[in-house]
Amino acid sequence: MQTILITGGAGFIGSNFIPFFLSANTNFKVVNLDLLTYAGDLQNLHAVEKNTRYTFVKGDICDRKLVENLFQKYNFNGVIHFAAESHVDNSIKSSDAFVKTNVFGTFNVLDVARNFWMHGPNQYKKGFKSSRFHHISTDEVYGSLGESGLFTEQTPYAPNSPYSASKASSDFLVRSYFHTYGMNVVTTNCSNNYGPKQHAEKLIPTIIRKAISGEAIPIYGDGKNIRDWLYVEDHCKGIHLVFQQGKAGQTYNIGGKNERDNLSIATTICKILDELKPKKNTYKEQITFVPDRAGHDFRYAIDATKVEKELHWSADENFESGIKKTIDWYLKKE
Repeated sequence: MQTILITGGAGFIGSNFIPFFLSANTNFKVVNLDLLTYAGDLQNLHAVEKNTRYTFVKGDICDRKLVENLFQKYNFNGVIHFAAESHVDNSIKSSDAFVKTNVFGTFNVLDVARNFWMHGPNQYKKGFKSSRFHHISTDEVYGSLGESGLFTEQTPYAPNSPYSASKASSDFLVRSYFHTYGMNVVTTNCSNNYGPKQHAEKLIPTIIRKAISGEAIPIYGDGKNIRDWLYVEDHCKGIHLVFQQGKAGQTYNIGGKNERDNLSIATTICKILDELKPKKNTYKEQITFVPDRAGHDFRYAIDATKVEKELHWSADENFESGIKKTIDWYLKKE
């Protein structure tokens, strides 16, 4: 039985991916390495905590000795690297944690994997020829779009926040290990995820939480900033396909084809809550515009043609179906 390392598996996307992966791959074990910062929650993994093929280790990806010891103990055949600081607002206030985790942490895990799997450039050790490092990244590395156009895998990088700059740096490190060492790496860049288990600080959970509590629902600027929204379970299916079938050295963009501006997101959520949890006044009355975020990118949108054509991935959820599932989950959690 093979064992893979998943970093940051107690976070939003990782904690949705681990149960999916264990269910889809009964011949794999998973070791989840997570520092359990504010964004990590073991409650998100309650469904698998007693699974004999799942092991949780609390620790820092920047701790090289720890990572090396884990490779020695579990003999990892693969890595899926989710661990990252990811909240843009936090990166504007304090950038150092983003550089440490997203750049140095990625280098650390990547380099330990290379040393464990390979004798030298293009020379894999016996039993590790198919071992793969899968790096999870973001569409924010591409910068900002105008009113038209889509990000493709050939779009030049133009990160505009400390967060996206740190992710771009980690993407380049992963790319370099393929071109320099012939290491079996793949990268996926995704659009904005939403769904169950997302941290309360993010846009959609914030809107739901503030609406239910009767507080003002904060919307940056005029609310016209546009994002392409991807339901987290669809993202998990895409990650799984790329990890299993993607071509070494390649990048795959995974997007939901669900462009919405922030104001319409808030309005949609309020309308659904009016139906599911009605009150005297409409939730929409709680929407409040606040000063815009520094360096706020206008629009992101991904062209997922490559992963659709090459790996036959497609999203099962549109925004209308996905947001209803998401709201249902938060209401049950309340």
